[in-house]
Amino acid sequence: MSESQPPVPAAVLPSGPSKPSVLFVCVHNAGRSQMAAAFLGHLGGDRVEVRSAGSAPADTVNPAVVRAMAEVGIDLSAETPKVLTVEAVRASDVVITMGCGDACPYFPGKRYLDWQLADPAGQGVDAVRPIRDEIERRVRALLAELGVGVGAGT
Repeated sequence: MSESQPPVPAAVLPSGPSKPSVLFVCVHNAGRSQMAAAFLGHLGGDRVEVRSAGSAPADTVNPAVVRAMAEVGIDLSAETPKVLTVEAVRASDVVITMGCGDACPYFPGKRYLDWQLADPAGQGVDAVRPIRDEIERRVRALLAELGVGVGAGT
């Protein structure tokens, strides 16, 4: 006869393969990186970990960006720009910069991409739409590269 052992708490059970983690960085974290993070979270769901940050974050997300994303059913109205930290870079598998130059710290073993995209700062919603659409296209391609399927109904 064997003694019964108490169940192992869920917190210490292996969670299976880790999900990829992506950090989007732009200067103000008020436009491009916010849109990219929102698309990645929307399309990738809980199969990917998403972060965004800025090297010199603004006080609020660009209102034209909020409007353009609302047009495609994604609400950014409660988002706030976040400051780029070494910890955020260290915790991410892929770091995608969008016009922040050398402000992003480099760690060996991370995958770095630089997406050259127009800056929506000071632009109206008509100018933001093509930037939004290009970001969505690139996020979909990134999900495919990461082996993460796009969520149902998207």
